[in-house]
Amino acid sequence: MDIIISNASGVPIYEQIEEQIKSMILTGELKAGDAIPSMRVLAKDLKVSIITTKRAFEDLERDGFIESVVGKGSFVKGMNAELVRESMLVAIEEYLDKAVDKALIGKISCEEMQEMLRLLYEEKSRS
Repeated sequence: MDIIISNASGVPIYEQIEEQIKSMILTGELKAGDAIPSMRVLAKDLKVSIITTKRAFEDLERDGFIESVVGKGSFVKGMNAELVRESMLVAIEEYLDKAVDKALIGKISCEEMQEMLRLLYEEKSRS
């Protein structure tokens, strides 16, 4: 499992782990029933505390992305497409809310924000 941790990003390590695993699930790289490395193995591979991986796994399980089976490990949970979409919409709304706060502080118009979003979307869609 390729997870890249950045100490310079300002995002807590457990969130980086969580977001990258979510991304692998949502893109289909990880499918329902696929095993996830144990918390201990992942912590060792990433050279982070097991407490860090435990927090990421707890959040992933709470959000319905994985399920843990005592004595067997953690597995990607089968997900309802509509629930996945709703989860993504909630996350996007949180990011946009923060962006709007910054825009209001910086006196950036809604039109400028829309243009930035359109350009970013087009750029990312091509790659």
